[in-house]
Parts: sequence; structure tokens; C-alpha cells
Amino acid sequence: MKELIRELSPYLLTRLMSDGGEYGEIFYEKTFSTVLKLEGGKIEKTVEGYDEGVGIRLIKDGKTYYGYTNNISKESLEEIVKGIVTSADEGKVKVGITYLKNVPRVILDPEDYFLDRKKEILLRADDTVRSFDNRIIQSSIMLKDNKREIIIINSLGEIAEDTQIRTAFYVEAIASQNGDLYRGYDSFGKSKGYEIFEDGEINVVNYVSEKAAHRAITGLSARKAPAGSMPVVISSEAGGTMIHEAVGHGLEADLAEKGLSVYSNKIGEKVASELITVIDDGTIEGKMGSYSIDDEGVPAQKTVLIKDGYLTGFMYDRLTAMVSGKKSTGNGRRESYRHIPIVRMRNTFIAPGKDNPHDFIRDIKKGIFVVKMGGGQVNTVNGDFMFEIIEGYVIEDGKISYPVRGASLLGNGPEVLKNIAGVGYDIGWSIGTCGKNGQGVPVADAQPTIMVKSMVVGGQS
Repeated sequence: MKELIRELSPYLLTRLMSDGGEYGEIFYEKTFSTVLKLEGGKIEKTVEGYDEGVGIRLIKDGKTYYGYTNNISKESLEEIVKGIVTSADEGKVKVGITYLKNVPRVILDPEDYFLDRKKEILLRADDTVRSFDNRIIQSSIMLKDNKREIIIINSLGEIAEDTQIRTAFYVEAIASQNGDLYRGYDSFGKSKGYEIFEDGEINVVNYVSEKAAHRAITGLSARKAPAGSMPVVISSEAGGTMIHEAVGHGLEADLAEKGLSVYSNKIGEKVASELITVIDDGTIEGKMGSYSIDDEGVPAQKTVLIKDGYLTGFMYDRLTAMVSGKKSTGNGRRESYRHIPIVRMRNTFIAPGKDNPHDFIRDIKKGIFVVKMGGGQVNTVNGDFMFEIIEGYVIEDGKISYPVRGASLLGNGPEVLKNIAGVGYDIGWSIGTCGKNGQGVPVADAQPTIMVKSMVVGGQS
């Protein structure tokens, strides 16, 4: 099918641009994916298969016209183009001026890794969780892999080709004691194959499973969380959930340029503590949000969004860059050929600072130490957010005291960034699937250990 797309692309693009658009594009995608899920000691879900299709896009007068099909034939592709094109004015078309191709360095390709070996990973994880403590009564374990081949051919004369491979592992443990239940969770993933389970510096199955089990058991002895404004230390182990949700989405150009972000019209202004630098980087080897090219064929790059507290720029895809007179930062991503590309984060993080993270707790009389964050919600227009704390502890007289349950962090993204008084030299990563406009894409986020002078902790007084 790749060769058919290459062969037809000059003809299809010429017809596509006959309406006088600014940009035309053919996007081909073929994926192999596996989803395995274990619950109650048994593998309950096994889904393995292929998907293949083409999306065709025209940008005209700042608007997007799009069609897609999984019937890859000349007739089907012509029908899509015909549905997009409505007049006979001719747009400019160039074909094959530049060519970019990436071949990933993957040792154990998910497509070649036997299904039985994948199932063994889940069974080993289940054994590890259940043997951690006899109070563990339930486990839920999921394994996902994805091999994605894409080709982008556009009217600018660019041809870009990439193969992207990702593997992710999720463990949830439920502990019970005297009628109380508590959930523990952890995950791990990389833009690599199954070598992450065999050649890594850590035993991934044991590490993730024991983390989840530990959090579940710790939660059984947790007390009700205090409520009110207090100092908060967020561990690097918490990952970058807060920076992704409370800050990152507001720095995506489709929101920022339309006035739908708290950061709109603030380029060059101080929006955070001078200790804070925020980066979105698609080039970090092995991270879940990394790739050679984005879903518009633009090479991945490192984009500094906030530098020493000052807002320096936004993330752009081709459309927002065209409308704003900017260049794409390689942030055009789509869930599949069925979706149009939109501005999305990749690997978003607060850069490490110079402080010793162990010093932050010492001077706090009463506060909260956050080890792991959970889900939450954010209003990108005003920056307000709320996040669940999965694992957290009370700080008393400069020492970590008892674990808490039912706690959450509430605040405003820009205000929290301005209120950060310490940034550690460490950094910790987490993985996730970012949802936006009905699409989900894999991302990673990170932060060092940070000390916030005051945050609102939701709990029970």
C-alpha cells in the first residue's frame, strides 16, 4: 500500500489543490497493536490486530477539510478528494523535493514478540502484587504495545516516513483491612519494544508491581488529610501530571492564539518563579512522547516554553503556525488516520534546578509531601485545577509523618508556578494518554522535586 500511495500522491495532491488551498496532505498509517488485561488472576482481555488507512487534508483560508478511508484504492482516494474539492481554481503543488525517513532502533519488535511471552509478563506481575502482602485482594494489570508506520506526502514537496514503537505497562493493586479498601497504582512505558522488560537497569515487572502494592498497603494506615492552605512539597516521583494539565495545555497554540488560555498574549511576560523553566521535547530517546517526525511530517524538536520564569513561546502545528505567521514546532499529532492533526504535547517537563530536594522538608512546620498524583481537571482559560493525591504524607516539624487519604491539590497553574520556592536537581518521569478534542495520544511528563510556599489542600479538617 505504501507504494500505491507514493505512486498516486502527485495526481491526488494536484486534484486536492485545485480549489486553491494553501496546503494539501496525504497521511498513510498502518498499525499493529496488542492490549492484554489481567483481572482476578486471569487474563480477561486479549486484543491483537492491524489497522491501516489514509487521511487526506486540505487547508484553505485557515480552515481544515478532511476525509479518510480504510479502503485504500485509487477509486476510494479519488472519492475523498472529490468530496473535499468544490471548485476548479488551481493551488500550487510540489512533489518529492525533500525526503525524510527514520528507522527506529528496536531490539524486540512487538509484532515479533510471541503473545504467550506477553501473557507471561502479566502473570508474573500478578504473582508479585499478590505476594507483596496478604492484605492485597485484587490486581488489575494491563500491557499495551503499538507499532505504527506512517508516511506524510504534502503539497510543499515534502515526503516524511517514520516507524514508531511504544510499549506500556500498568499495574493496579487493591488492599483490604477491617472493611477498608485502598487502591495503589503505577505504570511504566517507553517508545521502545519489549527490550524494556529484559535489558533495562531495573526489573520493570517487579518494580512497577511492588510500587502499586506498596501504595495500596500504605493507604490502609492512612489518616484523613488536613485541609487548608499550607506548604506543599511535590516529589519528582509524582511525575509531571500537574505541569502537563495545569500548565502545558495552556501553552498549546490552538488555545493560546484564540484567547482560550490563561497565557494568551503574555509572550515575554513573567509567568512563573525565576526558578522555573518549562520545556516540551519530542527528541528525548525512549520517552513515550518522542518521535522522529510528528503526524504532519515536521521533524521533532526541543521547544522551550518558559525560560527562567518568562513565557518564551507556544507549541504549534502547521495550521496554527500558518494562521499565526510562525513555524511549526513539531507538535502536530493525531490519534490515527481517522483524525485531523491538532496541537499536542510530547514530553513536557520542568527542568531540574540546583536545590537539594532533601532540604525542602526540613523547615516546614506543617505541610504535605506528595509522592504520587492521580487524575484531575483543569480550566485552561483561567488556569484553575484540582488533582487527586494517590500517595501523600503530612509533614510535621520538618519530618515526614503519617500517610493521608482523600487528599487533593487545588490551585491556579500560573499562581502555583510563581509560588515555587525550591526546585530540586532530580527529575522523575510518568507516562499517560493525553485526551483532547476526542483524541488520545501517548505522552510523558516530568518534574524535579519542587517546594510550593503555599497551596490549598483539599481534605477533611
